Amino acid sequence: MTDDNFEINQFSESSILVTFNQKPDENLVLKLQNLRNRLLDSHIKSIVDINFTFNSLLIVYYSAIDNFYDVKLDIISCINQESIDNSTPVRTVTLPVCYDDKFGLDLKELSSKLSLSPTEIIKIHSSTEYLVAFLGFLPGFPYLLNLDERLHCLRKETPRPRIEKGAVGIGGAQTGIYPQDSPGGWQLIGNCPVSLYGKNWQYATLLKPTDKIIFEPVNLEEYYQIKTQFNEGDYKVNIS
Repeated sequence: MTDDNFEINQFSESSILVTFNQKPDENLVLKLQNLRNRLLDSHIKSIVDINFTFNSLLIVYYSAIDNFYDVKLDIISCINQESIDNSTPVRTVTLPVCYDDKFGLDLKELSSKLSLSPTEIIKIHSSTEYLVAFLGFLPGFPYLLNLDERLHCLRKETPRPRIEKGAVGIGGAQTGIYPQDSPGGWQLIGNCPVSLYGKNWQYATLLKPTDKIIFEPVNLEEYYQIKTQFNEGDYKVNIS
């Protein structure tokens, strides 16, 4: 890989931004995840954390960077290692989603804007395998790639002051799930009864970058049944 495919710049006195000049897709997400793991393994005492976006990594160091050129060469060496594109195992996580009118607050409005019936929107949204590009905005909030172009839509002009935990929404070319109550401007089409963030999970979040996500439609009765089972510790998320 040549330097033409990526840029490495000093972001602050103690951080470096690595940006890849390509469209976000599964290969790039895997590349970013593996690069993150490789950097942490090789610089475990000097790096505080590495944060994702769709096509970049922000590497944060414990102390100020003394010699940017040497650090840059080290990062390029990690990027060019042959195994970087295929060393991360990928999980598939199936999540139940209820698209009932109780939760699909924007389905009728989207139906008019997209020239699709609510039933068509639900079918398209739940027939796609999504990819977790990164977590952000809120702890555990997954930004998902692969949303069907027919469902791309603008965020709401005026964000809601409160969106319910578990809300499934569409914003631009992405779909995602709110892991907790929060203000937000995404178009809401459903709700997931499984908590994505909290004490239920070993590392606080269910999902991680590179995970594949499948949404399984459930009716209102099934939704509340699953939610009760999950809260009581009796529901097992389908992870393969």
